[in-house]
Amino acid sequence: MLTEKMELQPEVLEAVVIRFVGDSGDGMQLTGTQFSDTSAMFGNDIATFPNYPSEIRAPQGSLYGVSGFQVHIGSVEVSTPGDNLDLLVAMNPAGLKTNLYALKPGHTIIVDTNAFTKKNLEKAQYENNPLEDHSLDNYRVIQVDMTSLTKEALKDVEGLDNKSITRSKNMFALGMVYWMYGREKDHTIDFFNKKFKTKPHLIEANTKVLNAGYYFAETLELIPNAYTISPAKMAAGTYRVIMGNTATAWGFLAAAEKSGLELFLGSYPITPATDILHELVKHKHFGVKAFQAEDEIAGISSAIGASFAGDLAITTTSGPGLALKGEALGLAMMMELPLVVVNVQRGGPSTGLPTKTEQSDLLQAMYGRNGESPVIVIAASTPANCFDFAFQASKLALEHMTPVILLTDGYIANGSAPWKIQSIDELPEIKNNISKGVIEDWHPYTRNEDTLARNWGIPGTEGFEHRLGGLEKDKVTGDVNQAPENHEEMTKIRAEKVKRVQNYIPDIKTEFADSGDLLVVGWGGTYGSLHSAVKQINEEGYKNIGFAHFNYINPLPKNTGDLLSRFKKIVVCELNNGQFAKVLRINFNGIEFLQFNKIQGLPFGNNELIEEFKKIVK
Repeated sequence: MLTEKMELQPEVLEAVVIRFVGDSGDGMQLTGTQFSDTSAMFGNDIATFPNYPSEIRAPQGSLYGVSGFQVHIGSVEVSTPGDNLDLLVAMNPAGLKTNLYALKPGHTIIVDTNAFTKKNLEKAQYENNPLEDHSLDNYRVIQVDMTSLTKEALKDVEGLDNKSITRSKNMFALGMVYWMYGREKDHTIDFFNKKFKTKPHLIEANTKVLNAGYYFAETLELIPNAYTISPAKMAAGTYRVIMGNTATAWGFLAAAEKSGLELFLGSYPITPATDILHELVKHKHFGVKAFQAEDEIAGISSAIGASFAGDLAITTTSGPGLALKGEALGLAMMMELPLVVVNVQRGGPSTGLPTKTEQSDLLQAMYGRNGESPVIVIAASTPANCFDFAFQASKLALEHMTPVILLTDGYIANGSAPWKIQSIDELPEIKNNISKGVIEDWHPYTRNEDTLARNWGIPGTEGFEHRLGGLEKDKVTGDVNQAPENHEEMTKIRAEKVKRVQNYIPDIKTEFADSGDLLVVGWGGTYGSLHSAVKQINEEGYKNIGFAHFNYINPLPKNTGDLLSRFKKIVVCELNNGQFAKVLRINFNGIEFLQFNKIQGLPFGNNELIEEFKKIVK
């Protein structure tokens, strides 16, 4: 353990993985976010992973009440929040106990010794104090009386109660880490000035504690190394750090602008999708109409009404909410109205793990409605491309007159990454099927010959009056028609319409190898982990391992079968029990699909993936 001053040995690193952990009231999410934003402004590539308990305020000091924020910064490509940690900042014993497993041997722990009381040690189920029993001898442990030093720094600041003083200790830890990795404090101080502009005593308090932590680390030199991480080489442009949910909201704003339609969101709050609603509410000046409904059914039903009236209509939810929306989604499919349903997947079933990530709603998205009820299903794969796939979901819904389910997950929705800001002019055109002018012999179910999309007659428009509802329709007039032959034909038309989307989506492409011994297959939010693992194993000399990642699930890209046939073995990696593997088996009978699955509420780690891939190719 480090108790004496040490000679600093500045060291240049390509990348570093840091995790801040503590009680849910210790401000770990804010601490991690500030470090991430500051690093991004410096020019590092970054990826983040917030991980917090499902309880609003779990019992203080408990093992299941630990809140964490992991950030991976680098001068090289960063596609995951990282596997093993270079630095662990633990604000209490529970945070240390539940996260020590991830720290590399020989690397650094910063702990608040004031939190290692007998009571807190018992809550964390420690029989002995780990700071004293030599169990941490394989690590560099920096013991700091963080709470006491915070109180000392704020003793002359007026207007603070004891609780507010203690809660500021996260800024002491942040100041230490800023010094350790050569980060500037200016961005965070600007943040204080904006966030607390009506509370100057809080600006003063947080600034003082941030500086105290920074200069404590610098003056005492208890940290064995100061590190330098150069800016990353990225394509020219203007970037900002963006969370997946924010990117999703902005993608819809861009789609509404590009299509010339107003944006309507009908939604019911649910973790982890609620931030899309929060973000869109801020943009009423762009013509956004956001409606917080009384329940999930009302949310999607209001969106269907808005679609009928000619808006770009969306509804957002997470797993249990998608189940509740199922009947109304079938109605939108039956009426052939454009609608986007965003499902930010979380651990299930039922309430399950509401703050953890999972990919277990795929089969629900594919088949979770009564009758023959196909819809388009696509999935985003990074926090940044949530923008692209929200835009694409809107484009497909409007141009093909059918609902689209956009799958993200808690990992990418709450995670963040640099995003190159795009202008509206750079985005593709979005057409729609709204009927205009005078059209002789107009019928609502007259279809586009290529897409099979029907006419979109806006209510109140003379000449385009028609009936609409959940009963089977006549294939031309839209009137109720329950004749057996008509029902079968309409069922096949609706399925064929979704299938023809293949003509409008890109082919699936491989990375690293076009053919060979093993194809690693993934979909959705696992992209970063899988890409990083396949890249690493190729660098180790396994040159015949390719990687194919699917964003389009229903329909699958046209060339999927050809691509799969070029590899001797295929392993499908998912954060579920093998749902996409089932979809592939249905579509490609005779091909063997191996599986690697994880259902722990956590993303894949590089090491576990590489170990599995090596087993398969032996």
